[in-house]
Amino acid sequence: MAFCPSCGSQNPDGSKFCTGCGAKFGSSDANPGFSSVGGQGYDFEIKDKPVFSILNINLKSGQSIVAEAGAMVTMSSNVSLKTEMKGGIGGALKRGVLGGESLFMNTYTSNGPGTISFAPGYPGDITHLKMKGETWFLQRGAYMCSSPEITIDTKFQGLKGLVSGEGLFFLKTDGVGDLFITNYGSLIEKELKGESFKVDTGHLVAFSSGITYNVERAGGSWKSTILSGEGLIANVSGNGKVLMQTRCAQSLAQWLAPFMPSSGGGGIGGIKIG
Repeated sequence: MAFCPSCGSQNPDGSKFCTGCGAKFGSSDANPGFSSVGGQGYDFEIKDKPVFSILNINLKSGQSIVAEAGAMVTMSSNVSLKTEMKGGIGGALKRGVLGGESLFMNTYTSNGPGTISFAPGYPGDITHLKMKGETWFLQRGAYMCSSPEITIDTKFQGLKGLVSGEGLFFLKTDGVGDLFITNYGSLIEKELKGESFKVDTGHLVAFSSGITYNVERAGGSWKSTILSGEGLIANVSGNGKVLMQTRCAQSLAQWLAPFMPSSGGGGIGGIKIG
């Protein structure tokens, strides 16, 4: 699909005019496999979906993109890097200490046509969100990169964030531009229209404004909640989109725990070697 650089509407590859606003596409907009998007006008391709995704971007001269520290995989020699605390010390501390992200963010700018690639640090997918002034809330670790125009802040979850095990704060992203987020495993999208839906807290990746959630027990009693192995779940409701991941990092950690070296060291799974 091609994204209109004027209004952001999706159009079939090869379209000469936007079906949303009637704008005429240039040659890059009809380039199969790439999408030209508004704002920064990125030409991008997400390859090897859904578990080993990598984001490849063709940057025009003077174009910039902001990314989480450590997300860059490759870049051409004419792309410069500037590392800074976005939002000043206060904003960086909120994002890092409260939101679980890096204190520093990298801004990459191309001096002439250039290329850059990003990927998550785990087997997972990459999703593009075309921001048109709306707000998205992301779980820690979900943010990867975005247009410089996108603002990133934190939102307090209250006590429900603490008991859910997912932290007290979400990342709050809003503005006009392009946002790329990551998740562990592949992505599931569900649109709610005034209804409610339950999801394990470890599988919740992001949700749009208009969605609220409450943390509940998975079972009818604490006994069934604990013995079922499901723990706490999020009951999401409202009008908007919910993004979920097919894998959960906490479940992986629990599965790996029996195979980790014992406190005495020198072994695997509690078996001493040598």
